[in-house]
Amino acid sequence: MNPIEFRDRFDLLRREAGKVLLGQDDLILHTLVAVLAGGHVLIEGVPGLGKTLLVRTLAHVLGATFKRIQFTPDLMPSDVTGGNVFNQKEDRFVFHEGPIFTQLLLADEINRAPAKTQSALLEAMQDLAVTSDGITRALPDPFFVIATQNPIESQGTYPLPEAQLDRFLIQVNVKHPSQAVERLILKNHVNGFHAARLDRFEIQRVATAAELVQMREGLARIRVDDGIIEYIADIVGRSRVHRSVYLGASPRASIGLLAVARAMAASEGREYVIPDDVKALAPAILRHRLILHPDAEIEGVSADDCVDDILREAKVPKTAA
Repeated sequence: MNPIEFRDRFDLLRREAGKVLLGQDDLILHTLVAVLAGGHVLIEGVPGLGKTLLVRTLAHVLGATFKRIQFTPDLMPSDVTGGNVFNQKEDRFVFHEGPIFTQLLLADEINRAPAKTQSALLEAMQDLAVTSDGITRALPDPFFVIATQNPIESQGTYPLPEAQLDRFLIQVNVKHPSQAVERLILKNHVNGFHAARLDRFEIQRVATAAELVQMREGLARIRVDDGIIEYIADIVGRSRVHRSVYLGASPRASIGLLAVARAMAASEGREYVIPDDVKALAPAILRHRLILHPDAEIEGVSADDCVDDILREAKVPKTAA
């Protein structure tokens, strides 16, 4: 699939998702870019902002098989991955697949479960496989996780371990809609829209799982100049020496930033990456990977503030079209 075909299909996906999730254009854009780049997405926001609705809508327009796990404090790892159950008729243990065996997995309110259960996703998100009793089983292709979480200050939530956070390609923060957008949301509900009945709303399925894989494979043809590679390495390297950062981003962040920059370029119909592609996604790639010094947190410095500093200080390369 060439960049023009990629852009046209990408625009269709954005428009269909935008019919349901009003006023969240950046959220839709960043989530689609991450999914097409082959990564997983963490969406953070207070309840009621449409996080779950976005994932259900994307499952419909992408044509992907979809399952949802509601994370709770008593959820066990086997409830996610599945496990062996003894079959008396066959006199042997039989593996029963858990809900993780799907193409699009919604991990809803992932930080409502303790770290033991959250870690059940680690192998799946990194290696696209699940190991049980010494047997490794591949997950469907494509496979991607979109997790939602409430702010960690909310009652009954657990912070995600650093290793878990690093598996998410991007973190997107959802904001409250403007008053004008909220009026449109209310008008939709007056006209009969119901979030639990998306099939009654005129949302088209504009892709299939096979086409999604094809779009991902097409990103390998997006050109990345040496200047862009140095720019990405410089940005991530600066995150490790920033005065407010205790622990910076890993090489996985560099690889992720390269992947989403290619997807962003293709979404605009270009065959090459420009610095703006990198800058646009750098906050979403880095914000959940930076651990700040306690003093910086006390002073009210955020991870996004650090990323803004890094982007101002990093030297922007000149690239040829």
